[in-house]
Amino acid sequence: MTADQLHKYNRQDTWRHVAERSELPSGSAKMVRVDGRQVALFEHAGEVYACNNLCPHEGYPLSEGTVAGQCTLTCNWHNWKFNLKTGENLYGGDRLTTYPVEVRDTGIWIDLADPPFEAAHARVIENLRHAFDDESYDRIAREIARLIRIGGDPLEPLRCAVDWSWERLEFGWSHAYAGMADWLALYRDFTDEAESSLVTLVEPVAHTARDVLREESYPYDGDVLPWEEAAFLEAVETEDQGAAVAMVRGGLRGGLGFGDFERGLSAAALAHYNDFGHSLIYVSKVGDLISELGEEVAEPLLLSLVRSIVFATREDLIPEFRLYRGALDAWGDAEQEDVPGASDFAGLGIQSSLRMALAGSRGPVEELYRSLLLANASNMLRFDLSRQQKTRVSISGNVNWLDFTHAITFANAVRKQCTRFPELWPNGLLQMACFHGRNSAFTTDVDSRDWTSGDPVRDIAEAIDTVMDHGQAEPIVSVHLLKTTLAVREEIRLLPSNQAVLLTAALGRFLRSPLKRRQTRRTAWQSLQFVAREFGDSQAEA
Repeated sequence: MTADQLHKYNRQDTWRHVAERSELPSGSAKMVRVDGRQVALFEHAGEVYACNNLCPHEGYPLSEGTVAGQCTLTCNWHNWKFNLKTGENLYGGDRLTTYPVEVRDTGIWIDLADPPFEAAHARVIENLRHAFDDESYDRIAREIARLIRIGGDPLEPLRCAVDWSWERLEFGWSHAYAGMADWLALYRDFTDEAESSLVTLVEPVAHTARDVLREESYPYDGDVLPWEEAAFLEAVETEDQGAAVAMVRGGLRGGLGFGDFERGLSAAALAHYNDFGHSLIYVSKVGDLISELGEEVAEPLLLSLVRSIVFATREDLIPEFRLYRGALDAWGDAEQEDVPGASDFAGLGIQSSLRMALAGSRGPVEELYRSLLLANASNMLRFDLSRQQKTRVSISGNVNWLDFTHAITFANAVRKQCTRFPELWPNGLLQMACFHGRNSAFTTDVDSRDWTSGDPVRDIAEAIDTVMDHGQAEPIVSVHLLKTTLAVREEIRLLPSNQAVLLTAALGRFLRSPLKRRQTRRTAWQSLQFVAREFGDSQAEA
């Protein structure tokens, strides 16, 4: 190499001399450290190749891998394979980072120049999509970390998750989107803590990936109709998804925003005891998501939300809750204005809970709300854990922790949406009474002092610490830990300390108690009983 050539190379300060050619015999590999990076060098068929030494799958050293055939590098830990010339992943996962190599006289030089932002960004999003489609938690985390490292928008992966999922949710919104709103609330709390903030970004993306794993597309019709709230409510009532979706789409195309739809969505969610309260919980979250992620997610989230409300089960139509409709018609007929306290609801079943709520229907709705919130919190504190161990239980008796936590997260949504739209208070309060009456039958005596420090602020801080490192493999479990914690956090801000401590005690017991997710023996017994009754077996139990 001439002096002029050497000077030219030295001026290209992204090039580094990493080894002598003699250090890399035929068919060998070598790991070198350059500017803090681990780089794997390979000699194959007379050529020298360089790549990042960390396998993009789980970070095992590729210098311990095998190169064969048409320059195929195999990571021997999990058999991932890469084209060492191009970095292409032959296994279907993330690409391998490769570096340009030049042999200059006796030395091996590599170019460590970072790609332009546009190229690096495109690669991260491509890899994130692969990880999302595989529901690979670790890879999702690494790609989001890479995006942040190159200066990308930390919230972009959440927008991508919505874009990649909304038409693959057959029945519309799931807990993944509701949880996304709550994780974003925590993200704002932890923006200065890299590790914690990454948790709040990875969790909702991974949960969304789980909910659409191997799901096909369920596209929406492209019809557009003018937004008319009354017609929208009628379309939802008659389960006319096409018309309901078309009106929301038409409103969006006409310049309307979430605030223009919120009353209609809230009314639709509370028109029935929808899906044990999930519909209203979802309505209370969608505005927060659109505010955080931008208008580009408005149409996907709103259309998906409408689909979920149209398909929601209407629990008030089953015998257990059939008295709800009559109670709603009788709202405001109470003879006095006294509001029952939380203790007045203690132990009441569904019918009696509805009557007790009606007794307070002429009083301040906020007071009745507080009584029902505390009554439901008392139920949650006293959930009989032995119910989870019972085998011979009817299907209607399949009650677990989540039935109790839903009462609190639904209450939180009732307060927010009914405060905005006061005409909906009767629906929300009576449905809270339904929650209370149903759950009361599955409670036992519990001392609240065993589950609280007595300081609600401290209890919530400890609960958030638990949520941030929850250890749950099922997203449906972790998201219930999250949304119940944040609902309690919001509600105790409005309560005196002696009442707030009841909510945090209930939360503390939930977070520290077992949650049995699969009932193997119970399912077997119930299935045998079902089939026996189906065939008219007189030995089947009622």
